[in-house]
Amino acid sequence: MSSEHLEMKDLVDPSHTALLLVECQNGVIGGNSSFPALAEVSKNIVPNLGKLAKAARNSKIRVIHGLAMIRDDGWGSNNNARLFGAARHSPIRQLPDTEAVEPIREIGFDKEADILLPRFHGLSPSSGTELDALLRNEGIHTVVVCGVSLNVAIQNCVFDLINNSYQVVVPVDAVAGVPSEYGKAITENTLAVLATLTDVESLIKVWS
Repeated sequence: MSSEHLEMKDLVDPSHTALLLVECQNGVIGGNSSFPALAEVSKNIVPNLGKLAKAARNSKIRVIHGLAMIRDDGWGSNNNARLFGAARHSPIRQLPDTEAVEPIREIGFDKEADILLPRFHGLSPSSGTELDALLRNEGIHTVVVCGVSLNVAIQNCVFDLINNSYQVVVPVDAVAGVPSEYGKAITENTLAVLATLTDVESLIKVWS
């Protein structure tokens, strides 16, 4: 059914909804980031990310952490765009089993329930990872997407999920891009025609 015919409480019912946190890791939006400008604008959404993750867990909604990583030797990772080169040569590297790839403290990690979804290539946590299989196996057909960045990963993620027939919900106060004005334009002119836009407090109210 089209999302325009669903009320929010039905669209994000915990029985068929997952929360996907995109690159909400220390090395991206934390205090020691490979992308300082992105980390700076993301300060505005960090409290909301924490609230949303807590509300999802309280409602038994699975929290999935989409984490960008690179092996120490870079094997298998993309090198065909300037973005990848910048990440590869940053003094803050997103190496497995390091603090850089841990979810930020404000979100935390519930080891009994949360899912870690690493990716070593590409631009989206929903392409070339286990995400689609995991969601389908659990009967999930609505994904709440938040995190960073509206420039690249969030857009790619929404495109992938829509192409794979999921309903996508984006809380506008839990996503960020650089500069902020560009992020707002992407949200209003691209994501708005693909996903259902809402805000964190509305989701928390529905899940309470």
